[in-house]
Amino acid sequence: MSKFAFLIRPYVALDLPAIREMWGRSIRELGPRAYSPEQVAAWAVRTNDMDRLGERLGDGRQVWVAEGVTEEPIGFIDLEEDGHIDFLYAAPEAAGQGVAVRLFAEVERAAKAAKISRLHTEASEVARGFFERMGFVMLHRRELELDGVPIHNWKMEKQLA
Repeated sequence: MSKFAFLIRPYVALDLPAIREMWGRSIRELGPRAYSPEQVAAWAVRTNDMDRLGERLGDGRQVWVAEGVTEEPIGFIDLEEDGHIDFLYAAPEAAGQGVAVRLFAEVERAAKAAKISRLHTEASEVARGFFERMGFVMLHRRELELDGVPIHNWKMEKQLA
């Protein structure tokens, strides 16, 4: 049972600063489970550009936020119209507490309502197991470079009935 009381709600632009901060903490604190310090640093620097994040979250995709008892975001997820999930992050203190499961359930419900037949993502090594538990299958490993630092993630998909 989760020690967190939280609700899932749509993203609003006022969430942006707290989401950016939580996203960065998630990468910096959970990333070392699977990536080197250099890889984590190269990944986390992406969270510094709040304008770019705001553009992405406000570009028409659906975004949901898990809001904790302090009314601060403790997780967020998005769904693009083609079924792509670009973001799924939980605050480190909320990891393993059901936040990501509830966020994903909202995406799956919305995707089915929109008649999206396939969800797909590029999952970090940290998130790979979660997506597998949600029924995603691995398509292939992706080798990337972030600011000259080699890192990998996993192209994954889930067919919806």
